[in-house]
Amino acid sequence: MTVGHLAKQPPCLTCRRQGDLSGARLPARAVSRLRKSKQITRAIAEAEQLELAFNADPATARPGVPEGTPMVPPQDLPSRPRRNRRSPTIRQAISETRIGPENLLLPVFVHDGEDNIPIASMPGVDRLGWRHGLLQSVRDARAYGVNSVVLFPKTPDHLKTRTGEEAYNDNGLVQRSIRLLKDTFPDLEVYTDVALDPYNSDGHDGIVRDDGVIMNDETVECLCRQAISQARAGADCVSPSDMMDGRVGAIRQALDDEGFSHVSIMAYTAKYASAFYGPFRDALASAPSTGKLGRVIPPNKRTYQQDPANYREALREARLDEAEGADIMMVKPGLPYLDVIRLLRDNSSLPIAAYHVSGEYAMLKAAALQGWLDEREAVLESLLSLKRAGADIILTYYAGQAARWMAGEGAALKPVA
Repeated sequence: MTVGHLAKQPPCLTCRRQGDLSGARLPARAVSRLRKSKQITRAIAEAEQLELAFNADPATARPGVPEGTPMVPPQDLPSRPRRNRRSPTIRQAISETRIGPENLLLPVFVHDGEDNIPIASMPGVDRLGWRHGLLQSVRDARAYGVNSVVLFPKTPDHLKTRTGEEAYNDNGLVQRSIRLLKDTFPDLEVYTDVALDPYNSDGHDGIVRDDGVIMNDETVECLCRQAISQARAGADCVSPSDMMDGRVGAIRQALDDEGFSHVSIMAYTAKYASAFYGPFRDALASAPSTGKLGRVIPPNKRTYQQDPANYREALREARLDEAEGADIMMVKPGLPYLDVIRLLRDNSSLPIAAYHVSGEYAMLKAAALQGWLDEREAVLESLLSLKRAGADIILTYYAGQAARWMAGEGAALKPVA
């Protein structure tokens, strides 16, 4: 007879006199407690039977379970998230973030010579000879799907001046490199850097006054000339990295006035005065120079690059750059500023770029060379985190290698014209 059946029977007189209420009409709460009690008793009995079976023959009862593992009844859980992680197939099917070679932009250092020159602080990265090494590096990256590059020139010291006129020399190193790349790979997306530091004898992104002030509006005029010269050479996208006020709007107007309305602007919107740029400055010999007699040269770039302590300031810069005509906005560096990447992603419909900078590369490479990290896994996780934070485009010196890893190590090269 079931508990429900018993609950419907009126108690007999004998039962009432003897205190036996098994046949009595029980309240609903009592019935519920009785059911739960029976369930628990049943579960304990099942666990005891399992334990007896396990002790009798552990190999057949629970294969692969270490001896001494406690015997417990299954938890009554409404949701088990691990069900969606049980196999590679389901994990890939529901992966929230995808990254591929098309998201990667390869920064390349070029110099006006024939041979590639290794950069000591960036193992595996060279200053590329602009005629041959540059073309081979781009060809290798394109074979694995990386079809975007950004150029950074190592300017000879004798061409550097306080006002950086070499930046807008139509036959300068960058301009020649752009023309060569576009002639060789017409569909390659070529980005350029717009700033004076590679050409400035004081090592700053702008013109330095004798009292140490970085001149804003005068610098912007030079940047406009630089952007026009790069566009004239065939650049697809110019990237002002100088952090001068108003430079995005001025460059947009200058490009449009010269008939280059098709050329995009990727603004370094939130570029922080970071300690992670050291290897880059080694590569280009572009660090601020020491003070000279009768002149003050700022030892750092904190009067124009953003304070690493600031978060809301990035949103102010983003609103200005978007209003002035930026097509893409960048955060630099990348990994220490994932929150800023997300801030821009959540507050703008523009594509967001992140720069996985030289110091981040150097740290990963050094740890991998020491055997402290699995380089492949650490690099791909780092790039994935930048994408997950909201970056559409990731500038990284690992672009070519990462694309090879994404394709599977040892993957055959695709023929590329």
